Amino acid sequence: MLMLALSGMRTRWITFVGSFVALALGVGLIAATGLALAATFDAPERGPERFAAAPVVVRAADQLRVDTPTGTRTKPLDHPGPVGPRTADRLAALGRTVADRTFPADVTVVRTGSHTTAARAGADARGPRTDAKGPRTGLDVTAARNGADARESRTGLGVAAARTGADAREPRTGPDVAAARNGADARKARTGADARESRPGQDAEARVGHPWPVAAAAPYRLTSGRAPAAPGEVVVTTRPDGAPLRTGDRVLVRTPAGSAPRTVVGTVAGRGFEDAVFFTDDEAARISPDIDALVVHADATAVRRALGPDSGMDVLTGHDRRRADPDPDRDARALVSVNALLGTAAGITLFVSAAVVASTFSFAVAQRRREFGLLRTAGATPGQIRRTVWAEAVLVGVLASAAGVWLGAGAAPLLVGRMTEAGLAPPWFALGDASWPLHTAFWTGVFVATAGALVSCHRAGRTAPTEALREAAVDSRVMPASRWVAAVLVLLAGLGLPALALALDPGDLLGRKSYITRPMLLVVGFALLAPVLVRPVGRLLTWLPARLPGATGVLVRENTAAGVRRTAAVAAPVLITVALAATLTGTVATLEEARATEARTATTADFVVTPGQEGRPLAPAFVERARAVEGAVVSVSRSTAVTVLEEDTALVTSEARAVDPARLAAVSELPVTAGRLSDLDDDAIVVNEEWLTTRVGDRVTVWLGDGRRASLRIAAVLATGTGDNGVYVTRRNAGGAGVDRIDVKVAEGGDRRAVAAALHSAGAATGTRVATKGEWLSANGPGPDDPTRTGLRMILAIALLCTATALANTLVMATSDRVRDLAVLRLAGATAPQVLRLVAAEAVVAVGVGAVLGGVVAAVNLLVVWGALVLLGVMSAVVVPWGTLGLVVAAAALLAAVSAVLPASLALRTRPVELAGARE
Repeated sequence: MLMLALSGMRTRWITFVGSFVALALGVGLIAATGLALAATFDAPERGPERFAAAPVVVRAADQLRVDTPTGTRTKPLDHPGPVGPRTADRLAALGRTVADRTFPADVTVVRTGSHTTAARAGADARGPRTDAKGPRTGLDVTAARNGADARESRTGLGVAAARTGADAREPRTGPDVAAARNGADARKARTGADARESRPGQDAEARVGHPWPVAAAAPYRLTSGRAPAAPGEVVVTTRPDGAPLRTGDRVLVRTPAGSAPRTVVGTVAGRGFEDAVFFTDDEAARISPDIDALVVHADATAVRRALGPDSGMDVLTGHDRRRADPDPDRDARALVSVNALLGTAAGITLFVSAAVVASTFSFAVAQRRREFGLLRTAGATPGQIRRTVWAEAVLVGVLASAAGVWLGAGAAPLLVGRMTEAGLAPPWFALGDASWPLHTAFWTGVFVATAGALVSCHRAGRTAPTEALREAAVDSRVMPASRWVAAVLVLLAGLGLPALALALDPGDLLGRKSYITRPMLLVVGFALLAPVLVRPVGRLLTWLPARLPGATGVLVRENTAAGVRRTAAVAAPVLITVALAATLTGTVATLEEARATEARTATTADFVVTPGQEGRPLAPAFVERARAVEGAVVSVSRSTAVTVLEEDTALVTSEARAVDPARLAAVSELPVTAGRLSDLDDDAIVVNEEWLTTRVGDRVTVWLGDGRRASLRIAAVLATGTGDNGVYVTRRNAGGAGVDRIDVKVAEGGDRRAVAAALHSAGAATGTRVATKGEWLSANGPGPDDPTRTGLRMILAIALLCTATALANTLVMATSDRVRDLAVLRLAGATAPQVLRLVAAEAVVAVGVGAVLGGVVAAVNLLVVWGALVLLGVMSAVVVPWGTLGLVVAAAALLAAVSAVLPASLALRTRPVELAGARE
């Protein structure tokens, strides 16, 4: 059998080259994504940074711990508390202590002498000062941007209402995963690489402030100048790619206490994890009275004994001091979205590869039915035929998988580099030394090849000896009973599971895993039914061309109907491509439109104010000025979180917003399904329908952002929507959160221009973003470089590469097998251009059949998404990605035409008489 298999492969090498290329490419993509995926399982091991030289660090516990019948459950706290004064005094008796305070300290360089002008603050910061000697503001540095510049910012902070329930456990926004909140330092100031990003509308460089005595805990060491000794003096960190700060420079520093000019009296080399400004201990305490962490020079055992078991403080030593660093989980969190993206890409690659390889093998066997009939006539048994086909599949699988592993190993570094360039992965992301993805890819390829050939083996063994006597190439009995049963079962599953989800939990259909995997069942079902659907769809597409003058349209129609297996094999990769492209891009766009519709409906404010730097609270000075604006209704809110124990087994954290109930109604129209928002008070909570307890008046036990336990009465229930209709509490239950959003509505009879001018003036002085409702909605909508869309494009590119290769291979195989048909056309009087036009038209019609079937699959999936949104209370239109569909179909049609015409043109170079008499 092995010799027979090798002989068959040598004779029909074009057929097997097509299968080889398709499988090798699929295995290569699986290997590349697998190697990159393996690198996401473990974040880089980093030691302590901020407190690397501190013997003991004491800080408030940042984990909520709840005892349940199944064990202790933990969740990160949204707003851990400070170290209290009494605790600090108690620990001071054990040894020397150093208090660390962390707060925003944005710096604008205002050099002196011949380089720049002196710093200005207050009203002078809002406009240039001039005199007879000329401008006094410098060439390109001002203390703050003016109102018009502030209005130009289009990147505002997307502070949406809280996601709850199932969304707290699974993101609903595509391959990209939202970053988690953690650590007081991450909330009070952005540090490290994040702080260095350019933010439109902000002149100041985002930095973080500390008292100078705690610098030794890192340790930071002076590279020039001296330590700050008086108010108005600071020491700053420097880095090669940062602002060229030098000792003696004058800078404008904006802190929660306001903006003021200060003198740089010293510099220290930056350590990579933050850009810092160090103040005197007294000035830091005046700016930020709370102690965020305490360095204790004493024995850790004595510190724990002094605190006691229920102090609510963590005593950190050794590697545990990493927990006190700014955003210690940033590396692991950055890999979550990368892991999800690569996992999705690997899954889709495996599905597409298996589908196209199975289709290719099936078509290859169908092409060889006369050969198998001749073998049966010569005495070969059905088992021998099956073993021959299986041996061929194993040979192709082993060789193609080996080649694919080699390709994947070389492509993986390119994939990782492209992901880091596109911002889909952090800059430090790199491949590890794992080899299991290569082994997995190899054996997956072998399995896919052999499994894909199983059905083909069975059909090959059933070939009758009379097949060798057939002259007509008309396909018959293309759908055996087993295929009918499989197709019906798969389609029932593909339609029944979404219908069940619509009845039980519509929100589950909006999850990323759901809308990515759901099309696959329908794709398989329609691919199984393709031989039956080809004839009616083909006749529909060729109805008009067949009625035009000339024979081309009629020939295309009849050849499409006669060569069902050929047309189905060409349509299969197009079906997969169109279905995946339309479903994924259409679902993401539909969900984005639904969220935008929710935001437009829920927000009735005229202006939305957010911090200039993401993750920071609004400046207290701005909040005071905003509240004093005449002719406006000002609603101040805070972003926090509440945690609930569901079914005594799982802690579920939901983002929440702390609001003033009386003012909330003036700036929003939330989709209330039960209760009243006006009943929200310090003893109440507003939840949505995804919560287990949703009866108005019932009490729920929750843990607030700072870890406090509270029993709150349900005042109102909101519709689930897309997951952005979340939890609302009052300021008392905000858990120590700072103000991070202000909604402003012009009061009846108020002057909109005056309100806007007052807000922009205050925003320019404090680095705060002030946007109209429309600007805020646009800024928070996904842009063309949104990570979700970029990741989706990467996934589709991988799938398209695989399906495009399969499409080209199938057409080359099909056209090369039709040289006798083409010769008969030439002998009947057709010219070579006419034959080539016919071949191209047939290829385009086959692509059209696949596009129609793929469009049906996409339409079903988009209707399911729309139905889920309607049931969740969101009336939003379905967004059909016509541009993507048109581009995919046009590219497939062009590729198909070229792949069919090239081998046909080569075949037509031989005399028609010789081709007509050639052996198959």
